[in-house]
Amino acid sequence: MFYDLNVFKTAHAMATHAGQRQAVISRNMANADTPGYQPRDIEAFQKAFDNTDRQTAMTATRQGHLNGVGQAGQTWAEYVANPSSDPNGNGISLEEEMLKAVEVKRQHDRAIAIYRSSIGIIRTSLGRG
Repeated sequence: MFYDLNVFKTAHAMATHAGQRQAVISRNMANADTPGYQPRDIEAFQKAFDNTDRQTAMTATRQGHLNGVGQAGQTWAEYVANPSSDPNGNGISLEEEMLKAVEVKRQHDRAIAIYRSSIGIIRTSLGRG
């Protein structure tokens, strides 16, 4: 009956993307006073989702999975966000990073809401709602 539920895969990918982007933003904020550090970011989820038709190798999510072949988890392309011309070469704006963090939290909350809603629909269809 429920064979290929892409909504769960998409919600998982969206939540994972938000988690990885939050880690990048946190690293930027931690290096706000490091001379020469440039802010980094990852590609937007929509762009990553649009590129899912490209061929990718299987990835191991834990040690021993797929006989230890592959990398752990999904990763998205990381890039230098916007180079700065500050005197010390640091390009971090804490205000911008805080706004990005709020955006990422909303993305994660949206992914969780999609997941919960989908679970509710399945439970209702099974008569357990």
